[in-house]
Amino acid sequence: MEISRLYDILDRYLEKFPNQDAALACKREGKWRKFSIQEYIDLTNQISYGMLKLGIEPGDRIGIVSNNRPEWNMLDFATMQIGAISIPIYATISQDDYRYILNHSEMKMIFIEGKELRLKVMPILPEIKSLKYVYTFVDQGTGLPFLEQLIQLGRENPAPEKLQQLKAMQKPGDMATIVYTSGTTGNPKGVMLSHSNIVNQVLNLKQIPAEWDKIALSFLPLCHAYERMLVYLYQYLGISVYYAENLGTIGENIKEVNPNIMATVPRVLEKMYDKLYMAGKKLPTFNRFVYYRAINFANKYQLEGMSRWNKKLHKFFDKMVYSKWREAIGGDFDIVVSGGSALQPQMASFFSAIGMPVFEGYGLTETSPVIAVNQRVKNGRKFGTVGLPIPGVEVKLGDQDEILCRGHNVMLGYYKDPELTAQVIDADGWFHTGDIGKFTPEGQLIITGRIKSLFKTSNGKYVNPESIETKFAESPLIENIIVVGENKKFPAALISPSFEYLKSWCESHKISCGSAEEMIENEHVIRRFRDEVKHYNNFFGEFEQIRRFQLVAEEWTPQNGFLSPTLKLKINVIEEYYAAKIEKLFS
Repeated sequence: MEISRLYDILDRYLEKFPNQDAALACKREGKWRKFSIQEYIDLTNQISYGMLKLGIEPGDRIGIVSNNRPEWNMLDFATMQIGAISIPIYATISQDDYRYILNHSEMKMIFIEGKELRLKVMPILPEIKSLKYVYTFVDQGTGLPFLEQLIQLGRENPAPEKLQQLKAMQKPGDMATIVYTSGTTGNPKGVMLSHSNIVNQVLNLKQIPAEWDKIALSFLPLCHAYERMLVYLYQYLGISVYYAENLGTIGENIKEVNPNIMATVPRVLEKMYDKLYMAGKKLPTFNRFVYYRAINFANKYQLEGMSRWNKKLHKFFDKMVYSKWREAIGGDFDIVVSGGSALQPQMASFFSAIGMPVFEGYGLTETSPVIAVNQRVKNGRKFGTVGLPIPGVEVKLGDQDEILCRGHNVMLGYYKDPELTAQVIDADGWFHTGDIGKFTPEGQLIITGRIKSLFKTSNGKYVNPESIETKFAESPLIENIIVVGENKKFPAALISPSFEYLKSWCESHKISCGSAEEMIENEHVIRRFRDEVKHYNNFFGEFEQIRRFQLVAEEWTPQNGFLSPTLKLKINVIEEYYAAKIEKLFS
């Protein structure tokens, strides 16, 4: 059967893949808990029946605040199949953002996971006048109802005919979900997506040739549009979805599950690269020489045009080094999908060379989310590009080379904000992404920056900070960097070092490490960073080069507010926190 609404995926799964070992799985008390497709459907329907018994109606907004778990998917489908609107919310956002989203969406029901989240969200619930039901996922001894009670309510009050009527009433173009973008400035925006928006992503991405197999590992937040859409796609293709316990257990879970596919963000790949790089430091001299030659070769690996000698070298390094890395990492990866932010071409080269083929994609929540992705077709994959536009999506460049797209993926609009919607979707249906790009002669799309990120120096020269930051981030010494210099004579930078690598460097050079604060003040460390900045400056024109920099002792994470939940830099937050240091750079 074909699908036209998102919840049709479940019926198709049961029809096409009834014997799949696990539709969904997660770790519970040290063991993998697997849900068959039949159990998945039964629990989803029982949740729908429970909601109907409580008086949930089509159009009501239902919030899900949870880390990845099978019940997330059940709630998502249970909500949509009765015509209610599913609203996933990041677990890491601020209390002010929770207050805004719950009020703005006029949420009627919410599901909250975990004690920490409950303590963050509960104090603001009395302010949400529309809210009638607050559930936790498990019994936390708080007196709040929990999901199993809702499931039991559904078991006791089955309404299959009513459910079928509600499912049949919904049209593909109806709104299925509101996704509040985490953003880096201002209040979150409620992106309205229809069933058709996301279903067309699934139907067009499944046509892209790939050796899809039967196991996927998922660890990016399901409220992230990219991961959520991919999990729908996995289920459409009958791929078992195993949820990692947390970011810290990804390596362990890969070895346990042996997945063939996973989606990731560049930062995770960079962390894996850093660990592999550091592991070579302790090897004997000859082994270390081969190890780092293998790394250098992988960094420059290309898909096409390799000489016969380089092909032989690749086989040699694969036997001596890469095969051992794959064994250490685990998995049997046919494809690793990277999205969320720009991937350094070096990272795509490296992981593809060692047998973890990286396919970079590009899109926004407002585009459901994929606009373009690397594909297994002629001219469909090239490192440093995000590939070709997906079928049914038109892409062109507008003023200032802004990327515009039009097609089945463009959102319905921003919830309760037609004026803002009109600012980004023009009269001809083109969505203005705000990103700057260019095309290769073969038609692959390259992202070069954000229009809003561009700044002009006092000398009248435009600087694209994102291109500089992406290049500098190739350095193993640099964890994160932002480039500043609006209306100043030159660009400057704040650098958050990779303290793990820096500590190792200090030890190997017999430099007393101490705390992070002591390290960044050490004259030898500063001199080392000065050399690194000088090296990467060579890739840019004189007016783009970093003239001054300041090391900072803080690691930038979503937990301390410097990064968004999708690991993007919160420029305004960083610039405000380091205002005095930035001013000093130009004094």
